[in-house]
Amino acid sequence: MEQLRMLAVDDHEMTTLGYKFILEDTQFNDFEVQMDMAKSYEEAVDKLERSIKTIPYGILLLDIQLSANTNSDIKNKTGEDIGILAREISPETRIVFMSSFSDNYRINSIMQTVDPEGYMVKSEIDQRSLQAMVETVMKNPPYYTQKALVAIRKKMANSIPLDENDKQILYLLSVGTKTKDMIKHISLSLPSIESRKRQIKSLFGIEKENDQALITEARNRGFI
Repeated sequence: MEQLRMLAVDDHEMTTLGYKFILEDTQFNDFEVQMDMAKSYEEAVDKLERSIKTIPYGILLLDIQLSANTNSDIKNKTGEDIGILAREISPETRIVFMSSFSDNYRINSIMQTVDPEGYMVKSEIDQRSLQAMVETVMKNPPYYTQKALVAIRKKMANSIPLDENDKQILYLLSVGTKTKDMIKHISLSLPSIESRKRQIKSLFGIEKENDQALITEARNRGFI
């Protein structure tokens, strides 16, 4: 029977072991799974690069947030970075994100930068959904869990033109960042950020409302 090689990347080893035990023990019709695991960006890239010299991975499972490796010069690399690299060096590998992030901003950002074959919110993952994901991704992608699908549909249904700086402002507001501190995260001056907030409120029809109302409206419209 054909072997499907997979690589699961997550800094929590118990998580990847769970994926491994379930999928290697599953009897698929057309293949059997052989899964490798990695806990860091560096380890994942090393295994990915080695695989393309022998048998490339069929599916790459990626957590978005990875712990920093204090013994490395490579800092703040994420599963998203691995996905972008995999698209370049192993274009046939199918990518699925397995993340606790279920917010619209993060999911739709991943859709733009990596365009994965699947996205599973961890709280929705169980044995059945894991098995269904592998079958779907190999035969007729994409595969999304319910929360991911809701985020994607909200985004598709929204026609208000906001650029990446606007979306980043909304996201930062939603996670509690003060407006004065946003200059640390966005290449805009404080007056420009304030001006953009006013413009977004105008687009949303809430010109006289406060930032909390802006967050609520942005969430209802699927931007965060």
